[in-house]
Amino acid sequence: MAKNSQLEPKSPDESAVTMTELVLPQHTNALGSIFGGTVMAWIDIAGAISAGKHARCTVVTASIDALHFISPIKLGHVVEIKACVNSTGRTSMEVGVRVDSENPLTGERFHSVSAYMTFVALGSDGRPRQVAPIGPQTESEKRRFQAAGRRRSSRMKLAEELKNEQLKK
Repeated sequence: MAKNSQLEPKSPDESAVTMTELVLPQHTNALGSIFGGTVMAWIDIAGAISAGKHARCTVVTASIDALHFISPIKLGHVVEIKACVNSTGRTSMEVGVRVDSENPLTGERFHSVSAYMTFVALGSDGRPRQVAPIGPQTESEKRRFQAAGRRRSSRMKLAEELKNEQLKK
């Protein structure tokens, strides 16, 4: 995403969030697996907290780019949701979220879900406001920052294609 030179860069670490949830019967379907919508809600909450920590203001979800369910999350599992800002635009932030689940009886852990989301920072007037750029420090942060740039390019290309398609109607 575009750099923002007017504000001091922040480390992705400053926006890091870890949430822990326990999968209860009301979270599961007839097969004993968690409802996808429940996981999506937890992801949205963790992502919003992360974006809010970075922006230090109210944020709203603009999009969920990709949400990949990798392994099932079962009744009784402990779920760990990690989120952090990967990249920023002028008023937007891409947040990466990783969901792992653990069988507390065996200690076996599973990478269950990965997601990428875009949040927009809002000022007190409800309009988008500028956010600080990200200053990746570690190799992992730099890799996530670069990958976020590629995803942003894809999002922008898709948005342009959809706009052109609507103009043809």
